[in-house]
Amino acid sequence: MTSQVRGAQLARLLGQWHALPGRRRSPDYAALAGAVRGLLADGRLPLGVRLPAERELAEALKISRTTVTAAYRELRESGHLASRRGAGSWTMLPGTHRVASTGLWTPLDDRDMIDLGVAALAAPPELLPAARAAAEDLPRYLGGAGYHPTGIIELREAVAAAYTARGLPTSPDQIMVTNGTQHALDLVLRLALAPGGTVLVEAPSYPNALAALSARRARITTHGLAVEEPGWDADLLLGSLRQVRPKLAYLIPDFQNPTGHLMPAPLRERVVATAHAVGTDLVVDESFVDLPLDGTVLPPPTAAHDRHSRVITIGGMSKPFWGGLRIGWVRASAPQVQRLAAARVGVDMASPVLDQLVAVHLLAEAPAIVAARRAQLTAQRDALLAALAQRLPEWRVTVPHGGVTLWAELDGPISSALARATEEVGVRLAPGPRFGLDGTLERFLRLPFTLPVADLVEAVDRIAAVRYDLDRGGRPQWREPAVIA
Repeated sequence: MTSQVRGAQLARLLGQWHALPGRRRSPDYAALAGAVRGLLADGRLPLGVRLPAERELAEALKISRTTVTAAYRELRESGHLASRRGAGSWTMLPGTHRVASTGLWTPLDDRDMIDLGVAALAAPPELLPAARAAAEDLPRYLGGAGYHPTGIIELREAVAAAYTARGLPTSPDQIMVTNGTQHALDLVLRLALAPGGTVLVEAPSYPNALAALSARRARITTHGLAVEEPGWDADLLLGSLRQVRPKLAYLIPDFQNPTGHLMPAPLRERVVATAHAVGTDLVVDESFVDLPLDGTVLPPPTAAHDRHSRVITIGGMSKPFWGGLRIGWVRASAPQVQRLAAARVGVDMASPVLDQLVAVHLLAEAPAIVAARRAQLTAQRDALLAALAQRLPEWRVTVPHGGVTLWAELDGPISSALARATEEVGVRLAPGPRFGLDGTLERFLRLPFTLPVADLVEAVDRIAAVRYDLDRGGRPQWREPAVIA
């Protein structure tokens, strides 16, 4: 059955639709149609949803029905709306788009984009030798069934040793290998969060984590992060834990995605103590913990302050090594790992043995690989900062001392409009609203520095040109980013 959005709901999503930059000279109907296309581009308005009747939307927006009629007509002409007499109108996409395997909409004629939607590096040169070595190790596993729900022992030992080296004593029994960090989060949510449970997250936060929480029908409350360091307001964060008493809190304390903030050690200790006092389990995402820059010294792991098995840590190979190697892990108490393994059997049984063997060899070379990654990321970050300072000096950026992303505060609420427009000049962006829950964050944009310097500088040049075009009243065409990671 087709879902429906009511007039008041769509009005809230549209917000100040008539005041968007670049639309001040447009007729109201064109501005309204463009705003609806923007909601589709952001993913805030799903495909196949029935829009409110023209009269209902007109009343909700306090505009004439004629304006809504003209806007709907323009949306039909651009291929974003289908209507049938007696059945209403529902959202769709133009014929030049298709559904990708991710479930997101991508252009059929997708060009060679500078993709700033994905915050991940290309594979390191050490990957191929690691893969060859893994293939040589594989025969000793071929005599068994190949199912290892918690992961092969070599990899669990390597991950446990890495935690121990960081000052968090860990045994292999406390490690469960997963198919990436996102899979780790999904399994933890299956175990620790009943449908409808309350979860506290940072705002902004990682879009795919928000999607996983939504899939569990979680009731999400947020703690807003400041642009400036350290980002977290200790009193507000701890106060939210005490007042909301969520079942779960999902935090990214190490170079937070997307802001790049690093949570101070004293706050980590206080968060763990408060979580224990109110009965909240903490899911700590350490995806970027291996990537401090500028000689930044990392605080102890959040779980180092845990004495009551309240902290479940997730991490993986995607950011320091390669996203195509789908290896992640969960660090928890041994009983929790066993419960996760029992829950996993109904989902995917186990991670591929060959991929795990590749991970073992990469982790053995981790010091050299990660050192090279840090040097590469430092140079690329500095080049991106310099390009932004030169071409877009009105934008405000806090320099991150780790991770792979900048969180830029723009000179207006234009993030989604800018992302749509830059698609036309070959740059794919992740607009601010993707990192929130309610369509806010339009003044912000995540910019990863994971591409080569030349690509980053060229991307900023194109973004700057489009930014100035928005003020001249240009009307960007609709396109949809393929993946945000």
